[in-house]
Amino acid sequence: MTRGKHREIIQTFLGTSMGDLFWNKVAAVVIGLVLMVMVIGVVGDIVFPEEEGGEGQATLSYPIDLAAVMGGTGGAAPVEEDVVDLGTLLASANASSGERTFRRCVSCHNAAPGAGNLQGPNLWNAVGRDIGSYDGFSYSAAMAGLEGNWTYEKLDHFIANPRGWLDGTAMSFAGIRNDEDRADLLAYLQTLSDNPVAFPAPAPVESEEEEVEGELTETAAGGEDQMEALEESGDAMIGDQAGEGEMPEAAPGDGGN
Repeated sequence: MTRGKHREIIQTFLGTSMGDLFWNKVAAVVIGLVLMVMVIGVVGDIVFPEEEGGEGQATLSYPIDLAAVMGGTGGAAPVEEDVVDLGTLLASANASSGERTFRRCVSCHNAAPGAGNLQGPNLWNAVGRDIGSYDGFSYSAAMAGLEGNWTYEKLDHFIANPRGWLDGTAMSFAGIRNDEDRADLLAYLQTLSDNPVAFPAPAPVESEEEEVEGELTETAAGGEDQMEALEESGDAMIGDQAGEGEMPEAAPGDGGN
């Protein structure tokens, strides 16, 4: 037998054997995947069985608070952020610290009386000045369209986030997010004036007795609401039971003796 004939026989044998083995492996993998999916489904039903909920909805027997798992507050009430009173901050603000913070502004603003404008308007007498009114400065349409004057509150919001507070402003400053730093800066701006504008008065502080009274009032109001809800629910139940207990009226001709 020639060498060529031997090679042909060997190739035929190997090709047939390898082909059969390959498809057997493919079939085994497919069957294995199907079995794995079935096992996962059965195990999931055992670990997390479902019960029929209201209105035909299925609910887990072991409820999972997905919001809490994902880092949310879940069913808890949202956390209320403390509202910082500007008057209280300004009462303890430090103008010297504000002057250091103002160094971030000197590249765009002059602050001396009679000095010219730079990229921004001169800030001498800025507090209390009409918005968009400094002579010789070309304001953006958004700023020129504002009415009123620069109060401490408006300046505080604008300095915190210029573009967030006034959409369309040409001021490219990112803002100062720290409350104390802004209060110090406002205290320094107060000194840049011929007639400094007084700070707003701090908000009155509730005494402990007033806080307790407020909590008791809220608790009492909540209790009254719950009582009203229970009474309405009780009346509804009584009405339903009375309706179920009524005897049907006899039709004409169905009466007895």
